Amino acid sequence: MAERTAVEVVTEAFSKAPERKFSETVDLSINLKDLDLTIPKNRIEEELALPKGRGRTTRVAVFGTPEMCQKIRGVADRAISPAEMDDLFSNKKAAKKLVEEIDFFLAEAPLMPTIGKRLGVVLGPRGKMPRPVPPGSDPSNQIQALKRSVRVRSKSNRTFHAAVGTRSMPAADVAQNIDALLARIVGKLERGRNNIESVYVKTSMGPAVRLW
Repeated sequence: MAERTAVEVVTEAFSKAPERKFSETVDLSINLKDLDLTIPKNRIEEELALPKGRGRTTRVAVFGTPEMCQKIRGVADRAISPAEMDDLFSNKKAAKKLVEEIDFFLAEAPLMPTIGKRLGVVLGPRGKMPRPVPPGSDPSNQIQALKRSVRVRSKSNRTFHAAVGTRSMPAADVAQNIDALLARIVGKLERGRNNIESVYVKTSMGPAVRLW
């Protein structure tokens, strides 16, 4: 049987999922094989700017000096100055709430050691350690790219998931996102596609449809 295209599979997944009163997330489920995932280099940990975006709001915060915070107001969802950082360092509950609300973090490079030391225990396990940006730079373009991005982490699991869009997006756009993400993952695997056992597409509440 001929291999199906991503757009065909997404279209089928949409047709099989009952209409909901909200825009469901479209998830990609990837099952790996013939990899020892206890070895860190075999694990997938990637961030990719999806060509057609996430289809939902993705929140980005920046740790920076007052000057940096001024530059990115209106672009980032949160600008966190050193004074606010001090409050987070002393309030673990507030730090956890922030990490739950924000998808991606950036930080001026000189602040990274302090953030790692004081907030690493909250950020690290969730894969949300900030990306460093040069002091005094304007990271607006990087912020915009992150708003289209998805984080993919297999950890030590053979099966892992990634959000590739929403039900409200055209099937062709979701398919383009899927193709881009799979190309990135295949390129990171030791034996490429031979390390992937199967790939499924589904909406949040709908049945899974096999792509590979």
